[in-house]
Amino acid sequence: MKPIYIAFFFLIIVTSCKDESLLSFEPIVIEEAECDTCPVVKINIPKALENDKIDNAINTAIREEIITLLNFDESVEINSIKTAISSFKNGYSDLMKKFPEESTKWEASITGAVSYEDKNVISIMLTSYLFTGGAHGYTSTRFLNFNKKKGVELENWELFNTDFDFVKFAELKFRIQEDISQNAPINNTGFMFEDDSYSLPANIGYTKNGLQLLYNQYEIASYADGPITLTIPYSEVKKYLLIKLKL
Repeated sequence: MKPIYIAFFFLIIVTSCKDESLLSFEPIVIEEAECDTCPVVKINIPKALENDKIDNAINTAIREEIITLLNFDESVEINSIKTAISSFKNGYSDLMKKFPEESTKWEASITGAVSYEDKNVISIMLTSYLFTGGAHGYTSTRFLNFNKKKGVELENWELFNTDFDFVKFAELKFRIQEDISQNAPINNTGFMFEDDSYSLPANIGYTKNGLQLLYNQYEIASYADGPITLTIPYSEVKKYLLIKLKL
């Protein structure tokens, strides 16, 4: 059965009090048609509307993340969300052919939203849930950060002013939050940092409440512990940030 693609195309209403520097988005919703032999796929992501550098950078980054999540055939070139969904479906079909007794459906759910925006930067938070068999599925969050003026995606190292040691400061805040003595090994309470040495997570993003450091499941703790987050208020972290925020 063919998938159903639903796109709600509407512009965000611009009022007189709206900050004109904010980007406009439309929601793109994709849902697979229900059938007994189909994996479940649900996608709800923002699409930047203007055809300029920053909008293209955002849309490209979101598309590439979804392709990475759903690609189950590295021998085939995947260059769109549609073909990524097909790859996911084919992966499930191949499994069913090899192991017809396998009755558990695969599932993929991906949602995206703007977690922070001002005239200088914007962060998109993508949350995904994938189940491809086994005892449980896997939920993860990915932050995508962008320099709006340059129209480019930012790597984590590009977020910080190298004149200050943000890693040392983050470790101090992490130890306070997790009740780990400043003199004890970082893994003293059961964390699993490599070489017993604190490190920043793969995912760092701007949110309304502050800069968030997010460790996904298995990154520094067991699956049962779930994701570990540390949110530092901008009043405390501003000197460490390379791009100044307009709060």
